Amino acid sequence: MKQWIARLFAGLSATGIVIGTVLFCASLTPSLLPRSWMMQGVLCGFSFAIGYLIGVCLHAVWAYLELPEPSRGNKRCINFLLFLAGLIMACVFLWQAANWQNSIRVLMELDPLPSAHPTKTGLIALAVATVLILLGRLFQLVRRFFASRSRHFLPQRLANVIGITVAVVLSWMLLNGLIFDIGLRFADSSLKQVDSLIEPDVPRPEDPNKTGSSASRMTWESLGRRGREFVASGPDAGNISGFTGRGAKEPLRVYAGLNSAETPEARAALALEELKRVGGFERKVLLIVIPTGTGWIDPEGLDTVEYLHDGDIASVAVQYSYLSSWIALLTEPNYGVETARALFHAVYGYWTTLPKETRPKLYLHGLSLGSLNSQKSSDLYDVLSDPFQGALWSGPPFSSPTWRMATNGRVAGSPEWLPRFRDSSVIRFANQYTNAHMPDAAWGPMRIVYLQYASDPITFFEASSLYRRPEWMVHHGPDVSSSFRWFPVVTLLQLGLDVASATTAPMGYGHVYAPEHYIDAWMEVTQPAGWNADDIQRLKMFFKARRGSTDPT
Repeated sequence: MKQWIARLFAGLSATGIVIGTVLFCASLTPSLLPRSWMMQGVLCGFSFAIGYLIGVCLHAVWAYLELPEPSRGNKRCINFLLFLAGLIMACVFLWQAANWQNSIRVLMELDPLPSAHPTKTGLIALAVATVLILLGRLFQLVRRFFASRSRHFLPQRLANVIGITVAVVLSWMLLNGLIFDIGLRFADSSLKQVDSLIEPDVPRPEDPNKTGSSASRMTWESLGRRGREFVASGPDAGNISGFTGRGAKEPLRVYAGLNSAETPEARAALALEELKRVGGFERKVLLIVIPTGTGWIDPEGLDTVEYLHDGDIASVAVQYSYLSSWIALLTEPNYGVETARALFHAVYGYWTTLPKETRPKLYLHGLSLGSLNSQKSSDLYDVLSDPFQGALWSGPPFSSPTWRMATNGRVAGSPEWLPRFRDSSVIRFANQYTNAHMPDAAWGPMRIVYLQYASDPITFFEASSLYRRPEWMVHHGPDVSSSFRWFPVVTLLQLGLDVASATTAPMGYGHVYAPEHYIDAWMEVTQPAGWNADDIQRLKMFFKARRGSTDPT
């Protein structure tokens, strides 16, 4: 046992330290979102450890090829000089980190940081890197142990293969079982308990047109926390009429929680019946909303469109998960597709049976994972004969098929963060600086708008950034730091951390979408009547004034 412990700490690789230091320094440069010193320290630690692994592998290949190496005396001198140079380099980059972080914060209207806390960042990075390197060395010891045992009855090279295979399998079993299975189950169980909590300040509605009321087909408890929040919140007819000075209707909101029925199809059917019960198909506008992973629906997206249509609108949604969107997105991108398709087919199927002259205009909407699943809920060929009117998809995830098709097929010269697709008659893009209105282009029968920010990592994460620069980095978006540079391996780690913290950005940046940008997008998609430029500006100021904290997805 003592020998094993001694081997864990003995003989660190100079090549690994050099490459690890380079990646450590690169990770201090800015990416899409601001980082706290604690997050920065973790990122630096992972970057150094991966760089160290790369260095160890490169040196192993060098040794395997029997290429010349410096003598022991020269090696000590070289290692000392490399260590000294690396230490100086790391200190310089740590000192510069505050300026790099401020280059993002200024763009996002945040107060600049007086310091990036280089000492704290360095210590956290050292601790993280030490743990990861020790785990790596433990992997090596396991490999050598099984390889040495196998050499008693197998050829040396085959024994080495056996050692590597056993070590990889054991590591994968530990990682998959401990982190993914137990971790995800714990997250799912914890979020399930949170979802079941009955908030005392959200009482069961008495209005029979509210889902969860005594007249509803669904119990108040079965809606879950997000469903109850969705149904109980939002403007009423009085709020809307008081702002517009016109008559208004009470917006209708229908929601089926995970506990409302056993299967996605049953929940969708229940939502359809509830929608019919409250008169949703008698409104001018009908919105099929796909929630985020937790079942949450962005109030900024829904409240704004309800004001724009004087409350003459109905919205229907079905929950499919308790997990946060970014977890579901990275672990199971198709999570929720079955529910989204079931809801669309149920509502659209009934909608097509109604007279075209009197039925409501039908639109799709989703944010984040809800946007992805909403895009996958229907097939263009299934609706060609009787198309719905359009969709507003905000914060579309990087794996969104329709978004990817339109982005890759953009008109030459238009940037990836704000592409122009063909003649802009079907699909348009908007951000916080540019709305989807194009005087030089006419809309077709279906209007689809993607609302996205160039600083949104949920939209612009790319696994290929491991080895190549993403196209959207060729010309930075207006809300992306000009100091953001691509580095192999490091950029992927930076974007991965940005994805996990996407909703920590201030409203109007990252993955937090502002009501004023929703208003512009909804105006273009749904064309509400009775609004002029002054009214729209007044509505934007109204929502700006009521801004609060945004719920994580």
